[in-house]
Amino acid sequence: MKLACQENLAPGRTLKEKLENLAKYGFEGVEFWGRDLRDRLDEVKSEMTRSSLKVSTICAGYRGSPLSPDPEERRVAVEDVKALLEAAAELGAVGLIFVPVFGPPKLPDLSPYKKPEELERELLLTLLYDLARHAEKVGSVLLLEPLNRYETHFLNTLDQAVEYVEEVGSSGVRIMADFFHMNIEEADIAESIRRAGKYIYHVHLADSNRVLPGWGHTDFESGFRALKDVGYDKFMAMECRVPGDPEESLPRSVAYLKQFM
Repeated sequence: MKLACQENLAPGRTLKEKLENLAKYGFEGVEFWGRDLRDRLDEVKSEMTRSSLKVSTICAGYRGSPLSPDPEERRVAVEDVKALLEAAAELGAVGLIFVPVFGPPKLPDLSPYKKPEELERELLLTLLYDLARHAEKVGSVLLLEPLNRYETHFLNTLDQAVEYVEEVGSSGVRIMADFFHMNIEEADIAESIRRAGKYIYHVHLADSNRVLPGWGHTDFESGFRALKDVGYDKFMAMECRVPGDPEESLPRSVAYLKQFM
């Protein structure tokens, strides 16, 4: 297991300074937000060749909504996702983090024919078959992220994500497990990780209050033990608020987590 941190959490005026600071704090990887990544891809590739860090992942950043009722909005989202999967491959990242929909359903209720959730499931599977083929073709992975019930009505647990991965049956689709969301949705984080283990290709780290690990009450020790049990050897990236001076709090959180690693 290796620690990474989202670029925006690192102090520094330039990308070079941010990468140097993250390496100094004990991180081995960096996660980039996808929104403007394609516009600065050359800069990122150039700086990464001079850094000891690796690109762990790209976090979302696509326009539109994959489960929108608007065909154009869906087209734009799929187009962006495919481009970001290509960028992830270019950067040597594990893949692209993908959230199907935020908030309540956007598709209509066509009861008694089909409820919104049934339409969403069928639409998502159709998109995943296409995106999985593209991910395989470019050498990347689409990482399904379950979110807690307060951020989405759809896809809240690792078990639910596993159903989609197994239905698609492609190495181009895997799961991202987020400790903050798992702390809300999973009855037992460690057991959920063990059940989904072979499909988990990335992990997000945040404590129970969505602050850096070590500032809340999440049981990282048992969760990390479960990750070791399933042979997890990829990145775990900080995605959370940073309290106080990051020059002090980031290395402190790294030290806290490494005692369980």
